[in-house]
Amino acid sequence: MQAGLKRQNGISLVGLIFVLAALGFIGVLALKIVPTYTEYRAIQNAIVTAKATGGSVLEMQKSFDANATTGYISSITSRDLLIAKENGEFEISFAYEKKIPLVGPASLLLEYQGTTSKNGVPAPAKTDQ
Repeated sequence: MQAGLKRQNGISLVGLIFVLAALGFIGVLALKIVPTYTEYRAIQNAIVTAKATGGSVLEMQKSFDANATTGYISSITSRDLLIAKENGEFEISFAYEKKIPLVGPASLLLEYQGTTSKNGVPAPAKTDQ
């Protein structure tokens, strides 16, 4: 036996391929999720801007539609907003789902919701009666 042999440390080729495949999957997933989150943040900003108009419900909806056009918002429209009066002022809420297809029958469902209410509770849903 040779006393000078050292044990080599490192990652094997199979291990490297596995790590690269996992990083690739995470990268592709991130590339699909980031645009939906960016749109969600644009919707949040649009409802804050619409509330700041301080006008009627129709004026707030028009403000949201204007921001939706410039902010590339396509998941919801002003008709999907829940606008309710709370403590003497209007609060705007929204909720929607975004389905991202992955591979074959597998998909990822993201549920987004937001509100301008200070307590963070969305306005109650409209009920048709």
